[in-house]
Amino acid sequence: MKIVGRLTMLGAIMLLAGAMLKMSFSNEASYIYTAGAVLFAIMQFIGRIRGGNLALRRLVTMQMMGAAALIVAGILMFTHQRNEWIVAMSIGAMLELYTSFRIPREMDE
Repeated sequence: MKIVGRLTMLGAIMLLAGAMLKMSFSNEASYIYTAGAVLFAIMQFIGRIRGGNLALRRLVTMQMMGAAALIVAGILMFTHQRNEWIVAMSIGAMLELYTSFRIPREMDE
């Protein structure tokens, strides 16, 4: 499972780098961001918690929705010329942030 954690971290770093570079290098940043979003989502799907109580399953579903929103943001980078992708990225980031705090707490209970 150590490799899943490292690949998840690599995907997150690529997400951040792509979002930051979008201002200067539009095309290259879109590829970096989208590759990071796909890697991040795949690793979260592989490393997800199976079973558990109802609240934990809902949180994992929210986490998957956040990962999907990050991928949608990458697609919007390619298809729209304005900054619509920022809305999808913000929604995904909020869902990921919320679940990153709630899932460990729910697992402890």
